[in-house]
Amino acid sequence: MSLVRVHNFSVSLDGFGTGEGRSRDAPFGHAGERLHAWMFATRWWHGMTGRPGGSGGLDDAFVRQFTPGIGAEIMGAGKFGHPGWHEDPEWKGWWGPNPPFHTPVFVLTRHPRPPIEREGGTTFHFLDTSPAEALETAREAADGRDVRLGGGPTVIRAFLAAGLVDHLHVVVVPILLGRGVRLWDGLEDIEREYQVEAVSSPGGVTHVTFTRAGL
Repeated sequence: MSLVRVHNFSVSLDGFGTGEGRSRDAPFGHAGERLHAWMFATRWWHGMTGRPGGSGGLDDAFVRQFTPGIGAEIMGAGKFGHPGWHEDPEWKGWWGPNPPFHTPVFVLTRHPRPPIEREGGTTFHFLDTSPAEALETAREAADGRDVRLGGGPTVIRAFLAAGLVDHLHVVVVPILLGRGVRLWDGLEDIEREYQVEAVSSPGGVTHVTFTRAGL
C-alpha cells in the first residue's frame, strides 16, 4: 500500500506551524517567512522559482524529497487559501497558474466547490470528509504511488491522531512565535510509534524524521 508522507513541515521552537493573524497578505500570519527561510535559501527552491544559486548540502537534500514517488496530495483549507477564501469564487490558491504539485490535490474543507484544473497536471478537488475517507480517495488517485500530506498543522495533527502518517519530516526552526497554530497538541507519546532521528544543519535548523516502525 502507498505511504502517507509529510515533508519539509516547519515549526518554531515552541511548536507553532503557522503564526497568528493569517490573511491574504500574510499567509503565515505574524510568522511571516521566518519558518521557511531555510527552504527559500536552498538550490532546489532557487531552481523552482527560476533563480540561479542557492545553498546545497543537508537542507537542499531534505527539501528535494518533496516530489519523488508522490501521486497525490492532501491539504487543509488553511493551506489552500486565506481565511474566507471559500467566499471568493475566483480564488484558485496561492501558487499561480502552475502550482508545484503536478498531481491531484485534495483540499479538506467544509465548503466544497467544483474541481479547479491548473497547468502542469495539478487539479484541486474539494472534500468535506474524514481523514480516513480523504486518504482512501487520494490513494485511488495516486495509483500506487505515495500520498503527500501537505499541511497545515491542524490537518497533520488530525492524521497523526488517526494513525495515518507513515513518514513525517519536521524542521525545527530556532525562532519563538508565542502564538498561532501548534502541531503537537494532543499527541502525547506519538513518538513511541515511530523511529525518530534528528540532525542539525549548518543553516541553523534541525531536521527530525519520524518513520513508522517496520517500514
